[in-house]
Amino acid sequence: MLYLSRRVDFSAMHSYSVSTWSDEKNLAIFGLCSNVNGHGHDYQLEVMVRGRLNECSGIVVNTVDIKRIVEDIVFKEFDGKYLNKEHVYFQSYIPTTENIVSYLWDSIGPKLADCELYRLRLHENPYLYSEKGEGNLISLTRKYHFSAAHRLHSNHLSDEENIALFGKCNNPHGHGHNYYLDVTVKGEPDSVTGMITDLNFLDDTVDSLVLKRFDHKHLNLDTDEFKGLNPTSEVVAKVIYEMLDPHIPNLHKIGLWETEKNYFEYFGPGV
Repeated sequence: MLYLSRRVDFSAMHSYSVSTWSDEKNLAIFGLCSNVNGHGHDYQLEVMVRGRLNECSGIVVNTVDIKRIVEDIVFKEFDGKYLNKEHVYFQSYIPTTENIVSYLWDSIGPKLADCELYRLRLHENPYLYSEKGEGNLISLTRKYHFSAAHRLHSNHLSDEENIALFGKCNNPHGHGHNYYLDVTVKGEPDSVTGMITDLNFLDDTVDSLVLKRFDHKHLNLDTDEFKGLNPTSEVVAKVIYEMLDPHIPNLHKIGLWETEKNYFEYFGPGV
């Protein structure tokens, strides 16, 4: 089985609100997204399909055909639109990122030929995206940032072994990174709000439990979480998962960007 993807970009505006709620409750639940006049995004939609290789043509499917099918839906129904007012479906359902990716999944999948839809990933902005595959579950990923220093040194190895393994990262004074943290939750969107989780709750939880503890800190010297631990990015991702898991019921995984080239994921002990 081969997998291939195509990206399509579009712009749209939307607003989050429940008509039976007061303005105060909508503001409390949806924050700035409850602005009745709407707000907008430049969306990026990544469409991944899978299929078997056609031995004659050497391809699974022409990506131009995928582009045509997706753009026919996206440009007619979404691009340049106020979704709440101009899209029939979103006059009944709140156009959250989760609901939009679910609608697109149901719309794109049946139109594909010679391949099947495997995954949709919809970026609302560089710090938030939703993803859907087979089944009813949808994931939502929120990106955060913190700056920290660390020294890679294992007490189980000799000084010579540490230098050989970690090189300049074993510098006794440490070194630093601009870390980007991806926190992914997974579940079924709420039938009323269209959301998997309350983003205000998610932001507050990550900020209080992780960012305020690690931002502008030396992980080896300034934190209790890494006492006795070698703060490699693998370990940092695992520790952050364990910090958040008791407080975020539908936590799916932690992704940690140490640099633009180095990325690490942790899904929990059962995966």
